[in-house]
Amino acid sequence: MRPLRDAQLGAFTFFASALPHDVCGSNGLPLTPNSIKILGRFQLLKTISHPRLCQYVDISRGKHERLVVVTEHYESSLNDFQKQVQTADYHHVIDGKVKLAKFGLYYMTDHGADVDFPIGYPSYLAPEVIAQGSVHPSDPSQGENPLPSGPKTDVWSLGVLLFELCAGRRLLQNIEISERLKFIITLGCIDDIVTVLAEEHGCLDAIRELPENVLTLLRKCLTFLPSRRPTPAELLVDPVFEGVSCLYAPFQQPVGLFSSSLRCAHLELPEDISQLCKGQNDDEEYLGERAIDEVYHLWCLAGGDLEKELTNKEIIQSKPPVCTLPNFLLEDGESFGQGRDRSFLLDDTTVTLSLCQLKNRLKDVAGEAYYPLLEDEQSSLSQSNSSNELSCTVTLPLIIRERDTEYQLIRIILFDRLLKAYPYKKNLVWKEARVDIPPLIRGLAWAALLGVEGDIQAKYDSIDKDTPIPTDRQIEVDIPRCHQYDELLSSPQGHRKFRRVLKAWVVSHPDLVYWQGLDSLCAPFLWLNFNNEALAYACMSAFIPKYLYNFFLKDNSHVIQEYLTVFSQMIAFHDPELSNHLNEIGFIPDLYAIPWFLTMFTHVFPLHKIFHLWDTLLLGNSSFPFCIGVAILQQLRDRLLANGFNECILLFSDLPEIDIERCVRESINLFCWTPKSATYRQHAQPPKAQGDSSTNGFGKAANYYSSDYQDMPKTDLSREPLALSDLKAEVSPRISAEDLIDLCELSVGGQTKRSKASKPKILAVDIRSIEDFGRGHISGSISIPYSTAFSPDGELVQCPATGTLQSFRGRVIVVISHAMKSAAMFATHLVKVNYPRVTTLDGGINKMKPTGLLTVPSPQI
Repeated sequence: MRPLRDAQLGAFTFFASALPHDVCGSNGLPLTPNSIKILGRFQLLKTISHPRLCQYVDISRGKHERLVVVTEHYESSLNDFQKQVQTADYHHVIDGKVKLAKFGLYYMTDHGADVDFPIGYPSYLAPEVIAQGSVHPSDPSQGENPLPSGPKTDVWSLGVLLFELCAGRRLLQNIEISERLKFIITLGCIDDIVTVLAEEHGCLDAIRELPENVLTLLRKCLTFLPSRRPTPAELLVDPVFEGVSCLYAPFQQPVGLFSSSLRCAHLELPEDISQLCKGQNDDEEYLGERAIDEVYHLWCLAGGDLEKELTNKEIIQSKPPVCTLPNFLLEDGESFGQGRDRSFLLDDTTVTLSLCQLKNRLKDVAGEAYYPLLEDEQSSLSQSNSSNELSCTVTLPLIIRERDTEYQLIRIILFDRLLKAYPYKKNLVWKEARVDIPPLIRGLAWAALLGVEGDIQAKYDSIDKDTPIPTDRQIEVDIPRCHQYDELLSSPQGHRKFRRVLKAWVVSHPDLVYWQGLDSLCAPFLWLNFNNEALAYACMSAFIPKYLYNFFLKDNSHVIQEYLTVFSQMIAFHDPELSNHLNEIGFIPDLYAIPWFLTMFTHVFPLHKIFHLWDTLLLGNSSFPFCIGVAILQQLRDRLLANGFNECILLFSDLPEIDIERCVRESINLFCWTPKSATYRQHAQPPKAQGDSSTNGFGKAANYYSSDYQDMPKTDLSREPLALSDLKAEVSPRISAEDLIDLCELSVGGQTKRSKASKPKILAVDIRSIEDFGRGHISGSISIPYSTAFSPDGELVQCPATGTLQSFRGRVIVVISHAMKSAAMFATHLVKVNYPRVTTLDGGINKMKPTGLLTVPSPQI
């Protein structure tokens, strides 16, 4: 949206028509409230940006179908101008900087069908609008009759307005509304409408003094028959505009972030560049240079309350309930004696929203904070007079940071500048996203993290979303059940957009199929990009291959089973006690985790929790969802350990409240403790080509954790594919020889790179015989021969080596053997006695022999 500059924020309110409570739609579901319909249509108006239109900013829904609309607002109006002068210089009429406000009321209310008041002022209504009367497009009795209002009716209204400006007086102000409407209809019997109007209002001389080209323009606009009335496009070529049209440069819509056009093609620098370098005056309005929607967002954070503002101006008035009772009530419920509540009619008053509280909240923000430098990649926050306070804010819980006005201003400005430099500042976007993502620009930030680039609109437009396909029926069934608690997604516009985006994905991926849950997966992207279906589609298309590769195959059983088996191993790796209990009662992930991973938890959590969860998910690789799943189980740990199979089934049928911030923190901790190769899946996404758009920078991975193990170059030390039956037989995950070398910090010659004082990240447990261990082993490993390690009851036999093992409890333990079967069985025994973070070395000791990293003990003298 455009900068606020000298504009203000304004709000007006009205009521949508109430629907009967006992009526359902054809699908058996309750009717969608009219206020929800209006809210959905309103979103399109937010995308309309033009220098001659007041920007629509937001709409909120209150009680009893009340709606409050926030717009760009100016205190002075054309009505004020009319009061100041008797007649207007027609040059000023044409050349004045006029903006049209409230132009979207007709559209957002479905041409007036969703409200109980007429749209439009009687004096300005075109004859054909009055003649047709009240129109409800949803009424089947209307048939195919065209709507009376359109561009040509606006031309009539423009003619009335121009006549008033030229005559210096308002038309038809002193007569009843019904008489005004009759008068307008009777104008059809008159040849020269302009002259008759002038005679009726005593301004014939003023009208006759107008230049001929202005009179011609008025007569064109006030042509009674719509068929003979010109369109706005035809009016623009009228000679009256020849003298001024050259003064106005054609308006060009700003180029979006994801487009084939150059974003800098029409970049204009200030004429006096030196002004950019000078210190700004105290009176300089830095806030005015921010976008209108951004200022409104900050206004809300600073304590702004729309209903309170309207109540203070007596626009919203409360009435005691006793005053709303009828005087007479029949047994069948029919009531009499109720006066019509005029609050349900349209009050055209726009209340100015004071920015004083917001400006006072931001008074300590230095001017430099509004223009942060991006070249210094060491700084994560712009500096301000209150930088110490901001540094403290970073450590606060996310929910508090998102409500801190000053902090959000700094973060929004920084992300705004980084995204304008995308993809060249992609590394910095990743860096800052690890701190947090401002909710206002989360949609674009996610797109950048997913590596979306190119002309996404052209690609989306090229997809056939209209031809019927077999999936249409299932999509129609699923959408009315998907996050319908949300006002935006439950609106008819939301359903329509859902349908288009989902269908576009299905059509453009012929090798995949629509599975239930895909609608939930689409919901976060659609909500964040409600007015940009192409971006929602592009984000979804980038997200699924990364986190849900081949999950939507027609036969996806092998993919799902491998995924759930790796998840079971992750539970055993991080929480062996819980894993043992769940396995004993037979409560396997197949019973509860499929909806988790198939929808990436969107079927489990409401949208506001998904946003916080995915802010972190998008920074991790494709294995991060395993850690989220384990973190959820750990929040329910006590209840799961205390219950049997039936109780656990009931618990997951209605999942208890999950602390999502705690879930995110614990997921990150689990993720950092998990060796990358431990979550290897042969059905994961194949390695990306070098320089793929989803990599960070120019072919460079963002960091160790955001890149996938599958993307690393394959060597002889990498993990090998494993048959699903073999994978299921192992309780603990395998890790690759590469991970072992890295975590043990081994170097050629069998030496470790760590200092003597540092404790290793991992303990290698060699379960071969003493003789084999003596022939060569990994530096720092301990020898616990499998044949003598456990007692008959499964407990570890105490010895110096098992004492060392006990001291490393909680760190990663890797079991090494000749045969993988014995290593897997040893690891299973460790899990049974509740040892966490137990793994086995894929390929065993034989994988390490060619590396030259094995060490042989010095012979005893």
